[in-house]
Amino acid sequence: MEVLAWMCTAAVQAQIERPRLVVGIVVDQMRWDYLYTYYNKWEQGGFRRLMDQGFSLDNTLIDYVPTVTAAGHASIYTGTTPAFHGIAGNDYMLHGRPTSSVRDTTVAGVGTDSSAGKRSPRNLLATTIGDQMKLATDFQARVVGVAIKDRAAVLPAGHAADGAYWLDGKAKRFVTSTYYRDALPRWVSRFNDEHQDLLAGDLWNSWRGAAATMQLAAAAIDGEQLGRDEVPDLLTISISSTDAAAHNYGLHVPRVDSIYYELDRQLALFFDLLDRKVGEGEYLVFLTADHGGTYTEPFMTGHRVVTGTWNPSQAFKDTNAALEARFGVPKLLKSEMEFSFYLDNELIAAHGLDRDAVAAEAVRLLSVPDEVQWVVDFAHLDRYVLPAELRERLVKGYKQDRSGELFIIPTVGVYARYRPDAGANHGTWSQSDSHIPLVMMGWGVPHGSSSRQVAMTDIAPTVCAMLHIQAPNGCIGHAVTEIVDYSTNR
Repeated sequence: MEVLAWMCTAAVQAQIERPRLVVGIVVDQMRWDYLYTYYNKWEQGGFRRLMDQGFSLDNTLIDYVPTVTAAGHASIYTGTTPAFHGIAGNDYMLHGRPTSSVRDTTVAGVGTDSSAGKRSPRNLLATTIGDQMKLATDFQARVVGVAIKDRAAVLPAGHAADGAYWLDGKAKRFVTSTYYRDALPRWVSRFNDEHQDLLAGDLWNSWRGAAATMQLAAAAIDGEQLGRDEVPDLLTISISSTDAAAHNYGLHVPRVDSIYYELDRQLALFFDLLDRKVGEGEYLVFLTADHGGTYTEPFMTGHRVVTGTWNPSQAFKDTNAALEARFGVPKLLKSEMEFSFYLDNELIAAHGLDRDAVAAEAVRLLSVPDEVQWVVDFAHLDRYVLPAELRERLVKGYKQDRSGELFIIPTVGVYARYRPDAGANHGTWSQSDSHIPLVMMGWGVPHGSSSRQVAMTDIAPTVCAMLHIQAPNGCIGHAVTEIVDYSTNR
C-alpha cells in the first residue's frame, strides 16, 4: 500500500505542465508588415498586447505555392504543405471533377437547408494540432473552430473536432454540418438569435465580420467550457473579412483599415475574457495569416513602382482557342484554378494526340514575357532551370491528381486580376504574398522577437512541442527553439 501511495504521489508531482487552452488566430490576407504599419494606431490591449508581451517571429514565410486561403489554413494546423495534406487550393480537381477544399455532399447542413452546410474536413489528408491533442488526451480535449469562411473554420479544427461553425451568407446565421452533430448547440443558436442585427449586415466587407467572429469565439469559451480543467483545449479562429474587403477594395483603404481597428478592439476584449475565464498565463495564443497580399496596379503605378496584372480566365480562353486552331480539338485545357491549368487528358487520348506536344504548346502560349516568368509542366519539372527555392516551393505545393499539370509563376510584382475593378490579390511566391506575421503570447512564451527565417509549417510542431504531444502525422516543419526551449526550461 505504501508503494502504491508513493507511486500515485509521484505521478501527481510529475504531471506535465500544459496550458489550459490554445487559441490559434488566423487573419486572412494579413501581411507581416501590418504589425508595424498599424502599430501606433492600435490600442494597448489587442495587437499591441501581443507584440509588447509576446514573441514575434518576424521572418515567417510560406514555403510552397499557391499562397491561398484553404492551403494556408491547412498548412498552419498540419505543419505540412499541399503535397502532403492534399488541400491543393481553395478549389481543385478531385477524381477528375472540380471541388472546393471542404465540400462534402455526403453530409447535410445543420442550422441551414442550403448547400452552404455541406462541408467537412474529409478532403484533408493529414492530422492537425487539434487531432493530436485529441489523441494525446484520450479524446478529452475540446476542439472548436469558428470563422465566416467555411474552409477557415473546418480545416483548422481538423477531423476529430467537437465542432466547426461558419456563416451561411443567405441565412445570415452561423451553421455547421452533420459531420459534427445533428443539431446546433444551444450556445450557437442563442448567438444567432441575439445578434441578428449584427449578422444582418455585410460581414464580408466591413468591421462587422471581425466583430461577429470574435464574439462567436468568446461565446464558445462558455458554451464549450474551454480551458476549464487541466486537459488542454483548442479554439481556432479565422478573420475572413480582412481578405474579402482587400480583394474588393485594395490594401490600406479606409474600409480595410476599419476592419483592422475593430479586430484590434475585439482582440482586447477577448484577451480580457480569457484572463478572467481561463486565467492570465494559463492560455497560449498564436496569431498568424494564411497568406499576404499584393498592392493593386493603380496604387503601385501611381507611385511609380513596377507592377502588372495577368488575367487567368482570359489566358485560359485564349490558350484553348489557339490549341484548337493547332490541334483541331476544342477545350484541350479542362480548367484553370489559382495559377494551375488542367489538361483534359481523356480528351487528348480520345483524339490520339500526344500529351507532351499539347502541353508544350500550352506552355509556349501561356508564356507571356511581361506577365509570366515561367510556366512549368509538372510532368517534366526536371527540365526547367529554376532557382532552388522556387523549385522546392513548387514541389511542396503540388499534389498529384489534385493540382493542375501546368503552373504559372508570374513575373515579380505581377498579380492575378480577374476583373478591371478588382482590388488586391495573392497566390504567388513573392514576399508580398508569402511573408506572414507570427506572434505567440501567453503560457510558456518569452517576450522578444527574432528575424531568423522560419516557415508557416513550423507553427504546428512548435505548439505540439510545447504541449509535449506528437506533431501531426504529415508534419515537415521544425519546432521554433526560441519558444520551445524557453517553455520547457522555465
